Amino acid sequence: MGEGQKPLRADARRNRERVLRIAQAALASDGLAISFDEIARRAGFGVGTVYRHFPTKEALFEAVLLDRIERLVADARALALADDPVEAFLGFFAAAVGQVATNQALRDALGNSTGLGFKASTTLEDDFNDALGRLLRRAQQAGAIRDDLDAADVKDLLIGTVTAERRAHDRAPDRADGRATSGRLTSTVCDGMRTHPR
Repeated sequence: MGEGQKPLRADARRNRERVLRIAQAALASDGLAISFDEIARRAGFGVGTVYRHFPTKEALFEAVLLDRIERLVADARALALADDPVEAFLGFFAAAVGQVATNQALRDALGNSTGLGFKASTTLEDDFNDALGRLLRRAQQAGAIRDDLDAADVKDLLIGTVTAERRAHDRAPDRADGRATSGRLTSTVCDGMRTHPR
């Protein structure tokens, strides 16, 4: 809320929160192609109600995506002082792949040429890179993660692993031998980032 704006009334705040919740679920399942009208319909509101809170489709989508990335940043920061920096780094990488792989809008945003797909005015992409870089550096200082990787490399690996996991799942939701495909390629990438692969 900007300076000078009145706080939202309780019912307006509830409406805004409902729109965000519905938009989050819709974007996760349908991606950035979903229409404003469809989000309003699923929320049980007229389009005008949604427009009062979010003047453009882009504003609504950015609010949802920023919330998701803020959670990833918070998770990375919480792990920054973990006792085992290697498991903290690899665990965060695997968890981030899992979250993005199941969220179509995040996958769409990651595929954007700007990396995370945010406007240049936001600092959240920098926050994500800094938090990821800190986890990476601590794991490298422990001697278990390759020292020729930087945060940009790891983000590229994250994007590539998400794509690979989705393709593997789409090709064969479950392997013929009964083992789930989910996470198999993530484990392979995590192993490749180690100085001494398992």
